[in-house]
Order: sequence, then C-alpha cells, then structure tokens
Amino acid sequence: MPADHILTYALAMRGGVEAALGRMFQGWLDRGRRVTLVLGEESGQFQAGVPMGVETVTLGHQSYAGLCTTLPAMIGRMRPDIIFCPGNHYTSMAAWSRLRLAGACPPIVAKMSNAVDRGDHHPVLAWGQRQWLARHRLFLDALVAMTPATARAAQDATGLSVAVIPNPPAALPDLALDRPRPPGRRILGVGRLEPQKRWDRLITAMTHLPPDIGLTILGEGSLRPALTAQIAALGLTGRVTLPGHSADAPAAMAAAQVVALASDYEGVPGVLREALAVGTPVVATDSSPAVREIVRDPALGTVVAREDLAGLVAALRHWLDPVAPRPDPVPQPGQDSPDRYLALFDSIVTARHNRQTLASGNVRFGARAVAVARRLALRPAL
Repeated sequence: MPADHILTYALAMRGGVEAALGRMFQGWLDRGRRVTLVLGEESGQFQAGVPMGVETVTLGHQSYAGLCTTLPAMIGRMRPDIIFCPGNHYTSMAAWSRLRLAGACPPIVAKMSNAVDRGDHHPVLAWGQRQWLARHRLFLDALVAMTPATARAAQDATGLSVAVIPNPPAALPDLALDRPRPPGRRILGVGRLEPQKRWDRLITAMTHLPPDIGLTILGEGSLRPALTAQIAALGLTGRVTLPGHSADAPAAMAAAQVVALASDYEGVPGVLREALAVGTPVVATDSSPAVREIVRDPALGTVVAREDLAGLVAALRHWLDPVAPRPDPVPQPGQDSPDRYLALFDSIVTARHNRQTLASGNVRFGARAVAVARRLALRPAL
C-alpha cells in the first residue's frame, strides 16, 4: 500500500538538513507522490530548490513553538499517509504531534541528522540527550541514518531498528580535472556561522600558518559579528574572508587547495562528500562517526581530534604543500535515496493498514460471537 501523501516540515529552507530535504522532493514527485511542506517562512538559501509540485504551507514566522503547536492540527486536517521528520532539530515536533493526535496520528519516520554524542555538551546535558533519544521509540515508527556507523550509534541510543539511507547527492558543476586554480594557497570552509561549526578554531589555526595562506568561509549565521571581531583581533583581516552564502560552493571547493571542517559535532557532513567529489582533499575534526567513514583513506584527507589545535595546523600544512597529491574524485552516494525512502514509507503504511484491518476483523468477529452467544442464551430450553 503506497504512502501517496507525504507531509514534512521545516522552519525555513536554510542549513544542511533542509538542503538534503529539498533534494529529495523531485524524486518523490516524479513517482507520483503528493508532497506537502509546512514551513515557518519561505526563506533561506535553499528555498529555490523546492520544486513547483510541492504543496507549500507557510505560517509566516520562524517560531519553533509556533510550528510545534500548529503542526498537529494541520496533520489532522490534511490526513497524510506518512510524516517525515527531516532531522534531530525537529523531533520534538514529531513527539508533540504523536501526543496530541494519539491513534489518529499517521506513521512518523525521522532522520538522524546529528551525532548521537555531541561534542559541545556538558555531561549533564549529554545525559539528558541520551534520555531523550531513548524515548524516540515511543513516538517514531522508524528512524533513518545516513551511514552504517551512525545507524549503529542511533540504534544503541534509541532501541529502534535503523535504516541506512544516504542523503541525495548535491549537484556538482562539470569541472575539468585540470581546472586552473587561483594563485596563492587558500583554505575553504563551508557552513553556517554558528557555534556548532567552530570556525573560531579554524581562524585560530591561521595564526600558526605562513602569512601567504588565506582562509575563506562561505556561510552566514549569528556568529558573524564575533568571528569578524576575532579576525580583527588576531590581525587576520587581510587573510580571512567571510563573503556569506554562495550558490557556487562546489566550484569554490574545486578551486581550493583544501576544504576544512572544524566542528564540535556533525551528522554526516555533506561538505566533505562534495569536496571529495570534486577531487579536493579535506581536513576535519572527529565530529561524528561518519567522518572517518567518508575520509576512509589517508589519500583523501586527515581527521584530527576536536581539541587538537597542533594536529589541525599540521594537517593543513600537509595538504597546502604544493607537492601534496590531490585525491581522485570520489562519487557521492545516494542517487537512489528517494526510491529507498519511498520503499520504507510504503512498507510502514502497509504494515499499519494490515494491523488495522486485522484489528477491525477481530472486532467484527467478536461482535458476531457476542450476538450469537446472546441469541443462544435467550433460546428457550427444550
């Protein structure tokens, strides 16, 4: 029994979770499914990636509490066949919808978009996070992770059976392998200017690198003022630039000597896959189990401990050496991910339909049995 109507939601189309969600839509539409996207606001750099066929419902605000409280009523009115929660940031909305709608709530499938163990959590917060994850089995019908290692961690934390489905690949430019590169040596970072990404760590590393090395960070976020102040305080104004979002990030990756990601925590960082897909080596912190799955060979890049500044500097020096060989491009996985998600959705919807049919049949059988028993009880004794 197919999941003909899929409902999903987001505050706005900004960030890696939302970018991956947008890349899923066309595959679902192409297979005849109805897709409803509930948005806080139609904004964000990935809004243009939402295809025309997606039914978008906009609330007009980016209030987490507002979307959380509104969602159950919208689900009850639209009656989708399945709900897709696109990432960890949104699972409390799924839990609230299940609580409010109870048995009338459609099945909910969620994606594990961040690491189970976050590198920025105090031990008390880490304990609370583990308790929250252990309760996911109370409101989710299925959980998806993007790599085997993240699936194992998610299964241990939640007790759910976890499917492994990678994100659909990002579109990459048609780049020649002998593409020219700009003069000088430049490090590229791509991601939101938010605490999770720890761009301050990468900026600090620049003070230990030769003055001919530059750093460009493509992205936008709340930490722009703080990072700008750090750059000025360290005397790096001429070497570190924050140009904001770029629609041509893959081309920038292809032109960079190395792509760096210094995060405290990640799920499965797509920026690493995209950089390797255009043949650019990467340097990344061990921000999730998936990082070593992606950077699986020393020829592809270097993984360092989160707080190892010396190791980060040494890795950057290595890949910025003009004689360091660039890796061969690594194809991105996930070409069939929309189909794999639909197969999972369909199996869950079918299983629920079968259970309901069986329960309904049992109720009817029970009612007939009671009626027969009553007739026998009322029949006069011979």
